[in-house]
Amino acid sequence: MTVGQTDSRDLTHMRSAITLARRGLGAVAPNPAVGCVIVDRMGQVAGRGWTARGGRPHAEAIAIERAGDQCNGATAYVSLEPCDHQGQTPPCSAALIDAGIARVVVACTDPDPRVAGKGVKRLQDAGVEVASGLCEEQARELNAGFFLTVEEGRPMFTLKAATSLDGRIATANGSSQWITGARTRTAGHMLRANHDAIMVGIGTALADDPGLDCRLPGMSDWSPVPVLADSTLRVPEAARMLDRSPIILTLGDSDPDKRKRLTDRGATVIVVDADASGRPKARSMARALAARGLTRVLIEGGGVLAGAFMADRLIDRLEWFLGPKIIGGDGLSAIAGLGIDRMDDVPTYSLAGVREIDGDVYQSYRRDV
Repeated sequence: MTVGQTDSRDLTHMRSAITLARRGLGAVAPNPAVGCVIVDRMGQVAGRGWTARGGRPHAEAIAIERAGDQCNGATAYVSLEPCDHQGQTPPCSAALIDAGIARVVVACTDPDPRVAGKGVKRLQDAGVEVASGLCEEQARELNAGFFLTVEEGRPMFTLKAATSLDGRIATANGSSQWITGARTRTAGHMLRANHDAIMVGIGTALADDPGLDCRLPGMSDWSPVPVLADSTLRVPEAARMLDRSPIILTLGDSDPDKRKRLTDRGATVIVVDADASGRPKARSMARALAARGLTRVLIEGGGVLAGAFMADRLIDRLEWFLGPKIIGGDGLSAIAGLGIDRMDDVPTYSLAGVREIDGDVYQSYRRDV
């Protein structure tokens, strides 16, 4: 949907709203991460806001409060269509009207059926001028996880891998510390901070006993929810991740007594369907995580889990860290076999960014539609 006219000033303020929205990634699920900039009648920025931790208050409410009386006759730039339903907070569309906002520029429509154009309609019906579609592609990319959850019933999945130049994550005996350098590992922890959950398979859990937290100074509160795929509940009851109330995805024939003990430790144990190999089915796990309100999931290992999600075309983003090393064919692969015979069936990705970090190479990819 594209309505209304925009100019270069609108572009500047919308880019600012999208930048603000990024601050909420990893902390607002199941809500989208939204940014709002209010510019008064004199063209001065009067208030800024972004979705608060936990999803409330919404960006518009924060920006309105900060702008105060300067909202009267002002323009609001919002990275996602203002909500139009009564939840734990009043509709943002109504709040903008009540504040006296004269014009609203929206990046993209909210796919939630409770909104989906209704927010724009309410604004227009109240006499507010609306322009929509500015920076739409960037806004949709920002909230890709939210859009996928609404439209496909699954989160966005990002596969993070730190590999040698030949795609190996460890030597044949499992030695992997360290393929990449310290600054590169810091970048990896920043990825944890902007995802709702971090997921590993039981093989990784048994080999590494990971805490699955964000260990950057001052960012422990940004640690994502740990998620473990564990068919038969082999995870030790002393595992470090159990201190962080993980979600454990298992099969129906797993030990019920072990399930109870893990639940007593604070874990949420969810039974999912099995795939042909007798492991948790990727799409079943995806639906279960969406039902828990997760929109952005970072997969960190191992190769079997990565392969299952890749084979089902569920890996939307690749964040690939390359260390300048060669391990060889007897090393452990980042992604298990996909059972593909023809190149036409190979999943393809487009390069979205690349940078060098102290001799390592960090590449970002987006899945081709």
